Amino acid sequence: MRVLVTGAAGFIGAALCDRLLARGDEVLGLDNLNDYYDVSLKEARLARLDGRAGFRFERIELADRAATARAFERGPFEVVVHLAAQAGVRYSVTHPEKYIDANLVGFGNVLEGCRHARIGHLVFASSSSVYGLNAKMPFSERDNVDHPASLYAATKKANESMAHVYAHLFGLPCTGLRFFTVYGPWGRPDMSPFLFVRAILAGEPLKVFNHGDMQRDFTYIDDVVEGVVRVMGRPAAAGAVTPATSTAPWRIYNIGNNQPVQLMRWIETFEQCLGRKARLEMLPLQPGDVVATAAEIADLERDVGFRPTTPVGEGVRRFVEWYRAYYGR
Repeated sequence: MRVLVTGAAGFIGAALCDRLLARGDEVLGLDNLNDYYDVSLKEARLARLDGRAGFRFERIELADRAATARAFERGPFEVVVHLAAQAGVRYSVTHPEKYIDANLVGFGNVLEGCRHARIGHLVFASSSSVYGLNAKMPFSERDNVDHPASLYAATKKANESMAHVYAHLFGLPCTGLRFFTVYGPWGRPDMSPFLFVRAILAGEPLKVFNHGDMQRDFTYIDDVVEGVVRVMGRPAAAGAVTPATSTAPWRIYNIGNNQPVQLMRWIETFEQCLGRKARLEMLPLQPGDVVATAAEIADLERDVGFRPTTPVGEGVRRFVEWYRAYYGR
């Protein structure tokens, strides 16, 4: 299979490319290598892919319409997996323009590329953040998502709507995946595993928001990649009109661990793996944050025969081992 992967230097993107190459696919990876977090980590992820049979990489800005169009000319591609985005809920409060450029303009250019190249299936990253102020747990793909709590979430909700238009008007099969707090080796430094391990090892205060009264559906990277690969092989098809399906070939799935963890228990897991106690700094809820997330994954399990299986304790252990090896700590 020939696959175009955007965000190939990112956490999920690099892991997906690794998996696709291992099974013999040809992959064109795109990324702008922006400096939202340590670029050397992105370069290290790419170094693990460089030189492998079937892999090509191009550094481009997806918000550049002409450059994106040229990338699609490198095809033909059977599937496009769009993972590139400006990430981060809190960062979107202070840098909204980056989300508009990357997540709206960039995604629009990807949709245009898929339309003109007659791509057989577009799989794109959405986020559990779209559930916003919803209080019913677990979050279901059939829930209303009209109340996002951050601009990041709003751009992801907009991506789902934009993809639906292209599915409806042009018959482009589109599947959106709402990822729930992905973690694991080679992850993002702005996420809690990095922040917690760094603080605990340094003996520095660990910031605990909403005074610890939070929970997240932490999902291990290997489980996320397995879900993406399975969805890639099942192009969206027309169905009934619901918040998750449509008479157009458009579909939305949650990919989460389906076992939400309380924040204080999450911290204890890191303490156990590191053999050290954390110093806690209790703080109020941050702007744009939500108190809890939990994924309903029955549709994913029914349609592609998969549900995440990695226990949080095992996932954290693997992350800590990778972190200490990578940073020599």
